[in-house]
Amino acid sequence: MKSTRLILATSLALGSTACHRQMSAEDHSAHMAASPATGVAQQGSSALPASNNAAAARVSASTRRAGWITVQDPESKKMIQAWIVYPSNARGKAPVVVVVHDINGLSAWARGVADQAASEGFIAVSPDFASIARGGGSPVELPRDSASKLLSPLPSAERNRIISATAAFAMALPEAEHRYGVIGYCWGGGTVFMHAVNGGVPGFSGGVAYYGLPYMNGATPVRDSLTKIKVPVMLFNGAKDARIGAAMPAVDSAMKALGKNYVGTNYQGATHGFMRSQDDPKATRDPVEEAANLAATKDAWPRTIEFLKRNLGAR
Repeated sequence: MKSTRLILATSLALGSTACHRQMSAEDHSAHMAASPATGVAQQGSSALPASNNAAAARVSASTRRAGWITVQDPESKKMIQAWIVYPSNARGKAPVVVVVHDINGLSAWARGVADQAASEGFIAVSPDFASIARGGGSPVELPRDSASKLLSPLPSAERNRIISATAAFAMALPEAEHRYGVIGYCWGGGTVFMHAVNGGVPGFSGGVAYYGLPYMNGATPVRDSLTKIKVPVMLFNGAKDARIGAAMPAVDSAMKALGKNYVGTNYQGATHGFMRSQDDPKATRDPVEEAANLAATKDAWPRTIEFLKRNLGAR
């Protein structure tokens, strides 16, 4: 494992986790690991984050400086586990991107997203939101159901503090600019909206939510919470996630009525978790769905990077 200079941090050794299942009606099975017998997808592009099946090998092969750190929650004084990756192509100081994992905890796939963001010139850091509940970092990965039980009840205030503490830590590094953005997936996508509503810490400049919604009252976004959003926000979803897709027009309408800087895209034929699935073959093959997931990834990821570079001022 590559090493990194850690300020007020402790080196740890952890592995990867699987993806998640939220407490909702949407089907998350499409972006879980494929059957070992079906192998790894052939995305054919190192410009995209790796798929679930390819992530561990991609992270292991990366030449970027990376490692485990711990960050203190300023309120509880408990320690937060995180994975940080430094860009190898930064010209001067780099802005920070916080990658928020799904409800199954910090995985090789989430670390792969951080590595991919670092390849674009950002200092990327992905906190493990389960680490406080687990009493710190651990080399033992939680089973999917165990992680969900720890993370599902995690209140928005604590999620917000974890992102804020992690971003503040990273922005204080001598290599960093004092600007950060947040990317989140599934449970983490909703957490991006929570962070935007709660405001983060000085330097917060934008958020990208994948398949996650803001505070909702049934199918209607809570307008009073949306009024508090001060930064640009994007939302990407796979239209086969009918619950989020059905809510997106109301979110779009409310954000536009409030004059917010917001864009939402719902990709036809793609699933919830399309960026993690991409064209990884499932046990029961669905080539049309696999192609739609990969096409959505090829559109959403460059738009995510363009959004972050524009709002965070990456060179």
